[in-house]
Amino acid sequence: MKRLILSFAAVTMLLCSASAQTKQITLEDIWSKGTFRPSGISSIRSMKDGDHYCVLTRSGIDKYSYKTGEKIGSVCAFNDPMRKKAKPLPPIESYEFSSDEQKILLSAEFEPIYRHSGVSSYYVYNVADGSFDCLTHDGKQRLTTFSPDGRMVAFVRDNNLYIMNVASHKETQVTSDGKFNEIINGTTDWVYEEEFGITQGFYWAPDSKKIAFYRFDESRVKQYTMQMWGELYPENYTYKYPKAGEDNSVVDVLIYDLESQKTLKLNVGSENDQYIPRIQWTQDANILALMRMNRLQNRMELLLADAETGTIRPLYEEEDEAYVEVPDTWRFLADGRHMLLTSERDGYNHIYLFDIEGKLVNQITKGNYDVVSICSVDEKNGLIYYLSHQTSPINRTLYSIDFKGNKQKMLSPAEGWSNASFSANSKYYICTFTDANTPPVYTLHSNSGKLLKTLEDNAALKTRMTEYGAGNKRFGTLTTSRGTELNYYLITPPNFDSTKRYPLFFYVYGGPGNQQVTNSYGGSDYYWFHLLAQEGYVVACFDGRGTGGRGAAFKKMTYKNLGKMECEDAIEAARWFGKKQWIDEDRIGIFGWSFGGYLSTLSILKGNDVFKSAIAVAPVITWRYYDNIYTERFLQRPQDNPRGYDDNSPLNFANLLQGNYLLVHGTGDDNVHFQNAAAMVSALETAGKQFEFRIYPNKNHSIYGGNTRLNLYQLMTDFLHRKL
Repeated sequence: MKRLILSFAAVTMLLCSASAQTKQITLEDIWSKGTFRPSGISSIRSMKDGDHYCVLTRSGIDKYSYKTGEKIGSVCAFNDPMRKKAKPLPPIESYEFSSDEQKILLSAEFEPIYRHSGVSSYYVYNVADGSFDCLTHDGKQRLTTFSPDGRMVAFVRDNNLYIMNVASHKETQVTSDGKFNEIINGTTDWVYEEEFGITQGFYWAPDSKKIAFYRFDESRVKQYTMQMWGELYPENYTYKYPKAGEDNSVVDVLIYDLESQKTLKLNVGSENDQYIPRIQWTQDANILALMRMNRLQNRMELLLADAETGTIRPLYEEEDEAYVEVPDTWRFLADGRHMLLTSERDGYNHIYLFDIEGKLVNQITKGNYDVVSICSVDEKNGLIYYLSHQTSPINRTLYSIDFKGNKQKMLSPAEGWSNASFSANSKYYICTFTDANTPPVYTLHSNSGKLLKTLEDNAALKTRMTEYGAGNKRFGTLTTSRGTELNYYLITPPNFDSTKRYPLFFYVYGGPGNQQVTNSYGGSDYYWFHLLAQEGYVVACFDGRGTGGRGAAFKKMTYKNLGKMECEDAIEAARWFGKKQWIDEDRIGIFGWSFGGYLSTLSILKGNDVFKSAIAVAPVITWRYYDNIYTERFLQRPQDNPRGYDDNSPLNFANLLQGNYLLVHGTGDDNVHFQNAAAMVSALETAGKQFEFRIYPNKNHSIYGGNTRLNLYQLMTDFLHRKL
């Protein structure tokens, strides 16, 4: 790993350079006025020819040339003056082309269900005649998606799967047993959505003749109830939430044949207590691929199913002493004979090429670094474009490489954080680049990396950052007493004076595989931290053991014992900084949200001689209360590993509180339940400890909406002024 050492001299020289700051950042700037909101390019879609791309605007969908980056016209105008007599469209939020690009599926009026799911109204725009057609008639729909031939759409309504003929609007109801809190067809349950990152639960076959879909039977899953406040009598919202060790949904995969109107149920195994986190069609319209994992997620299998007979055969299997990650990429190539797969099987996440029989052809990338994701595959020229941490865990860089693992080429800056959206033919890409103190820059490139045009540089925001003294985030490494090197970043007061002593405010997350110390802009309260620095605080963040970007061994060392190493590293990092002559070791605070709230809580209890104050927002207090897919991946089940659940629960250390503790939670949090906060309050009261507690009625895990975020950050800023 590339060493990033920040010496005391460098701190003084680099950080004092921000002393030209003239304007004071306010919470209103951050949460009300949008003073630091960057400009962006919304919903980039490559067109089929690979020479043009489209961008979503408030007024329509505009078409651009990849070669020049110039706008060449409008594909669709949402409220064209020629449509005066037509009912105005609501604001359009997303779009999808049909395969022949003669129709565009538009969605609007999104209403969330959980964090990633919701219902919308859908429209189809006909490119030929410029007409709009509303597809939503009997209530909003979920996940409406074109068939490959563009003649139909499939969607979910009231937990049932439907198919609609786009021209006639004739609906075919594929399932009829859908029922809230019992049976789900065509989408996923709460825990699959949250922890496997999927809400789409149906997939068209390449020839549009079949559709594969999930069926979840969640009738045995226990319910959790949240009281929603507001009217004279509050209402209860009850949904299925499988906590650690508890029953899961029974998941089936079915295939519906549009011609015969018959449904085939696949035999995914006799073991109901398992997961099917991914399904997809291969290049063969009669072969469906499935991914199956056992309950503890330490074995992953890829299976191929015959869509006519239901016969299933194994393709690939992977096991790990800890857990197997769901692959970032699992892609069947157009030749019909190979697939690409990302895996940590050699200790780092890399790209592998297999044949359709599951035989390894080649490990394409190698080395002591993690591949993040594959951006594009150019099969014609035998090239893969991917992002990785090759230069450093804190950087994310774009590369190309051939299928033999040769001709690797760096395409984006080595220092910074890149993302890339490629054209359909892989000839061009739009790169989004940031670094720690540079807002997003959107640039258009040829696939060789040659810059063709800068599309958006956020120059105005960059100037504004200078005016407000922001852009003062620096990186370094510290070595623990165990010899472990940890990455950190630091934000110091604009007029930093090495002869003064400053309070230190730590931000932590620390969850498995997560990274907070990245050479990227924004995120994790970037401007709030600069505001605090202006008010005299040194702000620091570190990535301890168990975090991502440094290989499987580093990430998985916290397996079966969440909280222990993470807390040890937080305490040691605080002591390491506390020895600096410019840090007041008696004024060290810590803040975190979700897993970070768990870690900040545990740290002020176990590190009561180090931390003066702690803020915990929406924290997990005992892993026994959290969902089973996430928790059991890292701790196994409570019945298998009870000490892993209890040895580092803050509930068992409430009596150790000596400093100042602020606990914040939303009562409508469907992810980390308010039950966690209630348990912590009870434990602290039983231990005779005083603390501060703020409740946000009906607010979910993100605690936002209206003035809520402003209120929350006013609360936390005031707490620091009073207690740190």
